[in-house]
Amino acid sequence: MDIHEQNRYGPAESVGGSEGLEENHARSRLAAIEQALRESQVRFAGIIDSAMDAIISVDESQRVVLFNAAAERVFGCPAAEALGRPLDRFIPARYRTAHRGHVRAFARTGVTSRTMGKLGELSGLRADGREFPIEASISQTEVGGAKLFTVILRDITQRKAAEAELNRSQEELRALAARLQQAREDEALRIARELHDQLGRCLTTLKLDVGSIERGLRAGLADESGRAGLLEAAQRMGQALDETVQTVRRISAELRPGVLDDLGLSAAIEWQAKEFQKRSGVACVARLPEEDPPLSREQATALFRIFQESLTNVARHAQASTVWVHLAEEAGGRVTLEIEDDGVGLSPATLAERRTLGLLGMRERAAAFGGEVEVTGSPGRGVAVLVRMPVGAPGEEDLDR
Repeated sequence: MDIHEQNRYGPAESVGGSEGLEENHARSRLAAIEQALRESQVRFAGIIDSAMDAIISVDESQRVVLFNAAAERVFGCPAAEALGRPLDRFIPARYRTAHRGHVRAFARTGVTSRTMGKLGELSGLRADGREFPIEASISQTEVGGAKLFTVILRDITQRKAAEAELNRSQEELRALAARLQQAREDEALRIARELHDQLGRCLTTLKLDVGSIERGLRAGLADESGRAGLLEAAQRMGQALDETVQTVRRISAELRPGVLDDLGLSAAIEWQAKEFQKRSGVACVARLPEEDPPLSREQATALFRIFQESLTNVARHAQASTVWVHLAEEAGGRVTLEIEDDGVGLSPATLAERRTLGLLGMRERAAAFGGEVEVTGSPGRGVAVLVRMPVGAPGEEDLDR
């Protein structure tokens, strides 16, 4: 082969090798792009599946094309069973027609998204047929000339339950405030009647007798009958003063018994039990500890007021012949107060009504110190009120004030 032939074949071989290298480079670049695309898809899938909210994408026929792990948990349905199926299976039947119309209308608007909470009250349907409240946002995008709709939704069952509990608590607090106000008005009316009827009568008697004595002194009565009249007037005044003192003491004790502050909770319960038995004719049997439980003044007041409220309920509603009272300190640092009667009892519906018979006030008094009130009973078998209160629990100011 001469040099000319080498030159002819040489360049040809060189050109062919360059094209092969470029092809190899192109294939390598394509493989790298495909690998990066796969890695990106894996990252995207990981992000979607790690989201805390359920994410569902549907095509224009509203069939599911994406169903992340949170959606599986929320709806109780594996993604394999959801993909390719109509979105309707996750919507309560009564809302399906309207929901399809809403999605079509949203598609026509051209709006890219509607944020969470803007869609109003919505409901989802779990795989087991249970409905639950949801909050959702929706967005739309075009992929390959076709529209894709993505819904991000959140199960708000717990939030709704918390809101319902908050509303119920607020209603109970309003009812308690109204009841306390009514109780104050009733107490003020009762005290006004006591003052008018008892103290007013005693003071009127004293005024008349003072006038009688004054007239006798002015007349200078010196005979036996005159002095006897003055003596009788003075005796009536003494009796009226004694009655006045007793009335004042009784009203004061009913407002707050001094024995509670002076001798403690056990003594106050025993005193109140005797007073209740004397006024109502209902036997009151008390089992009390020799030493008071280590309660704060406010805790003792709360338990005493619960005891008084329970006795009031017995007098008004129970038609009982006997009431049993038991105060004790349990192991674990808890004090229990139990009041039980043998009256007509309560129906389950009445027991379920939290505002009934002052039970709301009892529960609020106990709850202020970390305690609880349990009421049990049935028709014809009486009612038992059990109060549990931790010893030394921090609480609010005395609820009696």
